[in-house]
Amino acid sequence: MGKLRMGMVGGGIGAFIGGVHRMASVLDGEFELLCGAFSSDPEKSRASGAALGIAAQRCYGTFEEMMEAEKRLPADERMQVVSIVTPNHVHFPPAKMALENGFHVICDKPVTFSLEEALILEKVVEKSGLVFALTHNYTGYPMVKQARQMIRHGEIGAVRKVIVEYPQGWLSTNLEASGQKQAAWRTDPTRSGVAGSMGDIGTHAENLAEYITGLKITEMCADISIFVTGRLLDDDGNVLLRFENGAKGILHASQICAGEENNLNIRVYGEKGGLEWKQMEPNSLIVKWLDKPMQIYRTGFGPLYPESTAHTRIPAGHPEGYLEAFANIYRNFAFAVRAHAEGRQPDPKFDFPTIQDGVRGMRFIEQVIEAGKSSKKWVVF
Repeated sequence: MGKLRMGMVGGGIGAFIGGVHRMASVLDGEFELLCGAFSSDPEKSRASGAALGIAAQRCYGTFEEMMEAEKRLPADERMQVVSIVTPNHVHFPPAKMALENGFHVICDKPVTFSLEEALILEKVVEKSGLVFALTHNYTGYPMVKQARQMIRHGEIGAVRKVIVEYPQGWLSTNLEASGQKQAAWRTDPTRSGVAGSMGDIGTHAENLAEYITGLKITEMCADISIFVTGRLLDDDGNVLLRFENGAKGILHASQICAGEENNLNIRVYGEKGGLEWKQMEPNSLIVKWLDKPMQIYRTGFGPLYPESTAHTRIPAGHPEGYLEAFANIYRNFAFAVRAHAEGRQPDPKFDFPTIQDGVRGMRFIEQVIEAGKSSKKWVVF
C-alpha cells in the first residue's frame, strides 16, 4: 500500500499535541501527512499547512471542506486516515464525518466531549467497519505490555489491590488567567467538558489500571476538588475503586501537586507478588515477590513476553520514552488499517486503545464527577 495518506484536524501553529502526533506518525515511516484543517481559523489553518510543507490546495479552512474535497479525489490520491488532535469539544464532529465518508480515524483522548457523543460514535464506528484508535499512549510502553502479560498469565496471582497515581503541578496557580493556551482550554467547561484534571489525566490513570490488570472498574467513591480560586473545573481528585473480580483500588489524579512533572505510576498487587511501573522511569518494571527477592525487568533485556518485545525499538540500555510509546500506537493502528484493506485480522500483539476504551473513559469522567458531588458513598460505574 505504500505510506498511509493522512489528513489532520487541529494541531496548527502553537499547538502542543499536534506536533507530538506528527512525530509519532512518521517514526516508523507508515504515514505521510498530505492534507489538513489545522485550525478553526481558516487563515491560521492554511498558514499552518504551509509551514508544514503541505500543498496549498490541500490546506483546508475547515474539516468539513477537507472531508468533502478529499473524498472527491481519486482513490489512490485521497487521504485514507484522519488524525484528530483538537481540544475535546472538536473530537466528535470530525470523527463522525470521517467515518461516515470512509476514512479511518485516530483520535486524541478523551474520545469526545460527552458520554452521549461517545455512545453515538461507538455506533458509527461499528456501522462503518473502519479502524478507530484512541491515543492513550501510555499503553504503548514495552514494560506496560510486560506487566499486562504477567498478570494475564497469572504470575502474580489474582489481583487484589491497584494503586494508580497521576500527579502534575503545572496548574498549581491560575495559569489560565494568563492566556496560556493549554491551560485555557483544559480548564474551560465549554471546551474540556465536565471535568478538568479527571478528564485530562484521570482518564489516563483509569485506562492504565484497566489495561494492565485486564479488569473493569465497577464502583467508585470520589472526593473531587477545585483548589485554585476562580477555576471552573476540578484540579484534584481522590477515588476509591472496586473492580469486577473483587479487587480494591485507589486512583489519585491532580494538577496542583507543586513540583511534580508527569509522574504517572501504578502498583498492582496479587496473591503472589506485585508490579510497579513509573512513566518517568518507563524502561523498568519492578516485580516484588512474596517469597523471593525483588526483581527489576528492563525494556529489551532478558526473556520478556512477545507483546513487550514487539514494542521495543532499540537495544537495551538506550532509553525509550513518550514519543516511542506514542509511535507504537500509530504503528499498530497502521497495521490494523493495512489488515482491513487486505481483509484479514490484525496480529493481536499489536493492540491499541479502541472506541470501547473511549466510551469507558467518558463514562469514568462523567461518573467520577457525579460521585464527587453525590452524598452517596458509592456510585455504580
